[in-house]
Amino acid sequence: MHSKITIFALEKFPQIRVGDNLGFIISKSIADNSIKLRSGDVICIAQKVVSKSEGCIYELKKIKPSKKAIEISSKLNKDPRKVEIILRESKSIIRVFKHENQNEGVMICEHKLGFISANSGVDESNTGKNGLVITLPKNPDISAQNICKIISEKFNC
Repeated sequence: MHSKITIFALEKFPQIRVGDNLGFIISKSIADNSIKLRSGDVICIAQKVVSKSEGCIYELKKIKPSKKAIEISSKLNKDPRKVEIILRESKSIIRVFKHENQNEGVMICEHKLGFISANSGVDESNTGKNGLVITLPKNPDISAQNICKIISEKFNC
């Protein structure tokens, strides 16, 4: 039996905004790219677009850092407001460190969802605007189920 993997990237995928329905947007993009889906196909979606659509975005100027966030931020050369969001997203802090050659240190955390990651998944890259951070979706399983349902119905597979 021969196995084969074919990967397609969705061209001209739009910028995602809060409230966008990812299932519909992905379905439209699949159709626009003339990709034929079959049962058993796997669709990979970046966490960031899910987080954006679900509004898991925070403006740092609206965040008041706690005493603990201020204390940790001084050790890491990290914005205390960002540290505050990391603390809010974490069940526990496992390790905090900054190497000499690093501009900003790292917090290794157990996220509220139960997995271990740097900065509890809090990210400020590709947010579309300075002063924003994006967190992980609140319930990734439900997010995936909702997207899957729409795509499955649209392509009957």
